[in-house]
Amino acid sequence: MEYKNLVEIAKQAMEKAYVPHSKFRVGAALLTSDGKVFTGCNIENATFGATNCAERTAIFKAVSEGYKNFEKIAIISDSSNYTYPCGICRQVIIEFSRDIEVICSNKNGEYKVYKITELLPFAFTSDDIERSNLNE
Repeated sequence: MEYKNLVEIAKQAMEKAYVPHSKFRVGAALLTSDGKVFTGCNIENATFGATNCAERTAIFKAVSEGYKNFEKIAIISDSSNYTYPCGICRQVIIEFSRDIEVICSNKNGEYKVYKITELLPFAFTSDDIERSNLNE
């Protein structure tokens, strides 16, 4: 799937965002290795800690349906700036794919593409846990 198509799907998902507090809508579209797309939007809560980002919404939907191999994720918001995943989302993304392409878009549909390892170098991963367990 082309980047611009995935960005457009993310834009459609953004329309469903629940953002009564920040008014900052974000959408995500996640492409699995077998071509299925899962979407997500940000869902706010009055206690901001209970808020869920668009990227994690898409990933959690995919995982709950049995998918764990991802190739690309597109992220878009209403901002004229490029929208990047927050730190927590970067950690969740890398949990499932160290090779995933992250497509960061602005409201005009312009985008930049990064590998998740560029956005989260020196990530803590399951390999770190395994190495720790071996050293006990």
